[in-house]
Formats: sequence, structure tokens, C-alpha cells
Amino acid sequence: MTTALITGSTAGIGAAFARRLAADGHDLVLVARDTRRLHEQATELHDRHGIEAEVLTADLAEDKGIESVADRLGDRRNPVDLLINNAGFGNKGRYLEVPMADELRMLKVHCEAVLRLTSAAVEAMRERGRGGVVNVASTAAFVPRGTYGASKAWVVQFTQGAAVDLAGHGVRLMALCPGFVRTEFHERAGMGTDNIPNWMWLDADKVAAAALADLARGRTVSIPDPRYKALMGAAKLVPRGLLGGLSSRTGRKYGPTR
Repeated sequence: MTTALITGSTAGIGAAFARRLAADGHDLVLVARDTRRLHEQATELHDRHGIEAEVLTADLAEDKGIESVADRLGDRRNPVDLLINNAGFGNKGRYLEVPMADELRMLKVHCEAVLRLTSAAVEAMRERGRGGVVNVASTAAFVPRGTYGASKAWVVQFTQGAAVDLAGHGVRLMALCPGFVRTEFHERAGMGTDNIPNWMWLDADKVAAAALADLARGRTVSIPDPRYKALMGAAKLVPRGLLGGLSSRTGRKYGPTR
């Protein structure tokens, strides 16, 4: 039985990964900021699927939180075989409308934490010759759209580059790039969702299942829905300057995807 560590596990895509992996018989290390919700989640998954669910409270916007998760990932006596870097959030507002402290906090969670946790995990995985990492990005990574999109573009580029460097060592890395997913993401950011068309919404459980299937296939980037694959393919054909204007207007109307 293998162990998976999931950051941002108590809601949305993270919770969907937890449900799917527990159902498949994996033990879990559940990471989030809310200790009460973590214990409730761990109890439910243990009772339903008979797996062991460890709780680790950590705020990945703080060095102490990142360090505590990195230490768990580096524990050779209780190895983690799969890391899901899912923790993330959005800020409401356009560039220069969002306080700099909030922008830096986002980069801490989306970029620095992903770098440090991935590095801690794959160092141990490479020694064992096996393991996997899923870094949750967004389709926003493929269009010019403010700090959120830029941070997710970094996640994609970092993950693809690390996958190349670790080829042949038995460690798989993949960036997951969903579109709009029905989670708490927009609500937490104070963003309305009434104006987002129904056809653009994805189901978190289906996203998690598609991601794990793509990881097993050895893909380094997963866009887990044909609709968004078509949209991102079309985006490659649009001139960059025009795409920036379209992305800006779409972002003001719908907010960031995830």
C-alpha cells in the first residue's frame, strides 16, 4: 500500500484527489490550514475506505508551514510515493488593484512552496527509484492574465523541466491544468460565478480521475477535458497581443480558472 500527500486536501480538487486515492487503497497525508476540517476528513476517509489518514496542519504561505511538509516528504522511514501539490488561491482584482502583500503571498504558495515541496519529495523518490508528483496549475497558465496566470505558467514550465531532468530515474512529474472547477475557489476569493456559462464548469472528481490516468500514461501536462483542450489549442493560433486583450476582458468577466 502506497502513501500520497495532498496539500489543500480539505476542499475542491484536493478533496477529490483524497477521495479517489483513498478509494483506490492509498494511505494519505492530508495537509491544510484548518485542523478541524482535516480531522473530519481523515476520519471519514478512514471509516469509509479503511485506509490510514495522517493529518498535518500547515500554512504554505509561511516558511514554517512549508518546512513542516518538506520534512514529512523527506521522511525515509515513512515514504511518500505520490505528492499532489494542490494548495492555491486567487486574488480578486486586476494588476495594481491587489495589495502587494497578497500578490507575494500567492507567489509563495504557488511557486516557492511548489518548488520546495517537489524538491523534497523527488529527492527521496529518486533514491527509491519510483514516485510521482502532480502540480496543480491551470489553463490560465497558457494565456497572458496577471499574477495568477503567471504563477501557474511557472508551475507548468518548472514541472516540465524537472520531468526532463528526472527522466530515467523512475519519478514522474505532471502539471495539471484544469479550467473552471466547481469548488470553493472563487467563493474564497470573493468572486462571483453566476456569469460563468454552465458548459465551462468541470467536476472535481472527474478532474482528479483524469489527472491520475494521465500521470499513469507518463504525460507531463494534463488538460483534463476535451473542451478545454480545444480552447487551449485554439489559443495557440491567436496572435499574442490579441490574446492578451481577450484574456484581460475574459478575466474581468469570469475571474481565474481553477
